[in-house]
Amino acid sequence: MSAAVWRNPVVLGIAALLLVILAAATFAIVPETEQAVVLRFEKTTGVYNAFRPSETFGNTGAGLIWRVPFIDRLVWVDKRVLDADAENQQVLSADQLRLQVDAFARFRIVDPLLMVKTSGSEQRVTDALVPLLASAIRGELGKHNFAVLLSPQRDRVMEAIRGRLQQTASQYGVEIVDVRIKHADLPTGSPLQSAYNRMITARRQQAATITAQAQKEAQIIRATADATAAQIYAQSFGKDPEFYDFYRAMQSYQRTFGPVAPGQPAKGSTSVILSPDNSYLKQFEGRGR
Repeated sequence: MSAAVWRNPVVLGIAALLLVILAAATFAIVPETEQAVVLRFEKTTGVYNAFRPSETFGNTGAGLIWRVPFIDRLVWVDKRVLDADAENQQVLSADQLRLQVDAFARFRIVDPLLMVKTSGSEQRVTDALVPLLASAIRGELGKHNFAVLLSPQRDRVMEAIRGRLQQTASQYGVEIVDVRIKHADLPTGSPLQSAYNRMITARRQQAATITAQAQKEAQIIRATADATAAQIYAQSFGKDPEFYDFYRAMQSYQRTFGPVAPGQPAKGSTSVILSPDNSYLKQFEGRGR
């Protein structure tokens, strides 16, 4: 090719364009937030800037890379934490309440090669995780009552759901970072009222059971105390029978001749006529007579 041809502006422009296309097909810049999986004839051959735990920002393998032009293809995989939302899931709790649950999972793609082989893209991974998340929620919440979601045990339930989801999500090269329930509501209308009625009935039954148990324990304590008191009285009075007779006679006199209630005057008047030698009044004669 003569020098005159190379001096032609059209030829120079075409050559420059071909060089740009070749450079674009050969070189690429991998950002810090992306992982680049290399496909050669649709088979994975390597990955650039792969996720590593506790990696240092700026020293991750990101930057300028090269590939075989027109043969190698790059698949970009996000390196950041992603979301998978499972909304309006019907869940049956252990106390037979139908709940309307909205939840989400946060995940990270830690094995981009496996992810590309099994699903091919981030969106497909997200679409696959949504039914798995819903299944994990139904399986775990089905073992607990609705009240558990309103108690401090909620965190343990979330951790159990995360572990259950991780078992199935590992096949996509995914690490489940966290699982949270945005809200879990009872359905509106008659199902909600029926749930409330069942909860009220259950609480009333529980209260009745607690009251009956408390009354039973109170009767046992009272009977035990009365038996102990009778035993103590018997032991004490057995040491001095005469004093026991005197004490019981004083109690009888107080009830017979005393006021209706201690500290209150008697209403009306009553006359009691007894002979001086009546045995009921023997304690008035003094001990030893």
